[in-house]
Amino acid sequence: MRVFVTGNRGRVGSVVERDLVAAGHDVVGYDRVDGHDALDQQGIVAAADGCEGVIHLAHGHSGPEYTPQGVMEVNLQGAWNVLCAAEEAGASRVVAISSVNALGVFMGERAPDYLPIDDDHPCYPGRAYGMSKRLSEDMCRLWSEKTGVPVVCLRPPAVWAPDRYPKIQDARREAPESEWSPIWEYGAFIDVRDLSSAILCALLNPIDGYTCFLVASSDITTSGRSARELAQLVHPDVPWRGGREYDADPFRSLVRIDNARSALDWEPRHTWRSVAGADGAS
Repeated sequence: MRVFVTGNRGRVGSVVERDLVAAGHDVVGYDRVDGHDALDQQGIVAAADGCEGVIHLAHGHSGPEYTPQGVMEVNLQGAWNVLCAAEEAGASRVVAISSVNALGVFMGERAPDYLPIDDDHPCYPGRAYGMSKRLSEDMCRLWSEKTGVPVVCLRPPAVWAPDRYPKIQDARREAPESEWSPIWEYGAFIDVRDLSSAILCALLNPIDGYTCFLVASSDITTSGRSARELAQLVHPDVPWRGGREYDADPFRSLVRIDNARSALDWEPRHTWRSVAGADGAS
């Protein structure tokens, strides 16, 4: 398959491109490092010509180079440009990376309605990045309904490369409370290699229409406390909806990924415990 990949030179995109090539696919990259612009619709349409699959990873985030206006432009107009390019190319599938920030309960915005968090959790984004991601999901859904082209949106939490694990361990040895203070991310992360495999599964497995899934590691990052213990510590007033699976696996992720596992035929392989030990302690 010939696959158009925006953001192919980034932390996630470079791994996705490597995995696609290893699987025998041809990759057409489109990245600002190479002078490409997500806001250049004609350039994107021309680059995607002849591509059967489209993976949209390019995005604007918070940082000194991005204003809220710039984040909205890149994440909304950029996504629209990619969808238009996919339609022009006659692509058979689009995979777009959203974010857990579309939920509005990460980065300290507000407490969740319940824990564990699942795909049905309501969205309350209040910042430009989360709003733009949530709106781009709706754009993908409406575009898919109009064109009949399947679109899979994935919502990952923090994406870690292998060199991130020892840095986290060092930080927690110095200050164990750093895992939940000042901002708790529910112990959620995903290894970049697992996110890449989820993207490839979303591209290649038969899925109809529009779908949106949380993707994360199967376990939490922790200095020793279980998932339920951390939930009680940080959010004692948030209703607990975890079942017996959290008795059998106390360090199970607080971001449910059951739907992604089932629909994508995907399983994350890199866990915090495989690095930090059986009890998750740093």
